[in-house]
Amino acid sequence: MVSLQINGEVRTVDAPPDMPLLWVLRDILGLTGTKFGCGIAQCGACTVHVNGAPVRSCLLPIGSVGDRAVTTIEGIGASAVGARVQKAWLDLEVVQCGYCQSGQIMSATALLNSTAHPEDSDIDAAMAGNICRCGTYVRIRAAIKHAAQT
Repeated sequence: MVSLQINGEVRTVDAPPDMPLLWVLRDILGLTGTKFGCGIAQCGACTVHVNGAPVRSCLLPIGSVGDRAVTTIEGIGASAVGARVQKAWLDLEVVQCGYCQSGQIMSATALLNSTAHPEDSDIDAAMAGNICRCGTYVRIRAAIKHAAQT
């Protein structure tokens, strides 16, 4: 049994400590907003926050999470910045297929939490590990700037 703090709630799961957080979130806890993309932490679809920092959940074993707070796409809107990012995504109609967007939103929120008014270079650096096969990068950048201004 492993206890995890997910979206402000302590959850105890019957899973081995080497099980990736992604599979605990999706298969055990039913939080399917976090997506499986590549399985090697390269595409960003599985991005969640651990103590506010964006991490790839596909390779992060739950045994290494400890008592650090995990925030998923299901919980990001509870923060002011997360809610602004989600609203900007809707206002600017960023989503095309939508598969990568939960990871994109998680990375964008982490960026705005650390840099309230990012330059293009800040956005490039923060979002570099998130791949969008539909190519919505221009809309993603615009939504991040929109969220920073609101």
